[in-house]
Amino acid sequence: MPPWIQRLDASDRAIFARLCLSPGSGSAARTFWSCITHLGGARASIGLTVLALLFPAVDLRLCWRTLLLLGWSHLVVQIVKRTVGRPRPSTAPTFTSLVEVPDRFSFPSGHSCAAMAVAIGFATAFPPCAVPLLVVAGLVGFSRVMLGVHYPGDVVVGQVIALMTAYPILR
Repeated sequence: MPPWIQRLDASDRAIFARLCLSPGSGSAARTFWSCITHLGGARASIGLTVLALLFPAVDLRLCWRTLLLLGWSHLVVQIVKRTVGRPRPSTAPTFTSLVEVPDRFSFPSGHSCAAMAVAIGFATAFPPCAVPLLVVAGLVGFSRVMLGVHYPGDVVVGQVIALMTAYPILR
């Protein structure tokens, strides 16, 4: 591994160690971050995108494009995850994940990517809602670190994948 990647990894792990909640953290914090983190899961990201059709301003084309963005970005995440194979923080004996981990790979974060993909999909159609949508997507990413599931770099790269995938789909 090149020295610059080793330094980046060490910084990522140090930031993670400062941010993640301990198993003894208060139940209110754990419950809050657990609720936020599930917004990036498949059920919530797909379900909320489809439920958006209940609003008169949302049309089928927008939902389809957002689902397409969600699918393509997730495909990229899965390819990178299996190529890189970075273990999750919870595999280290000093850290425990506070929620169930979906698989053994950490890099990049699929939940962070999914939340950002949905946020970008709807933010492009409804610019006044962009800031709240992006804040929620950012909180989903932060929750993954707080709950001990991902390193901060995993989250950032997951969000960047969503942004990069969005450009050709949403332009």
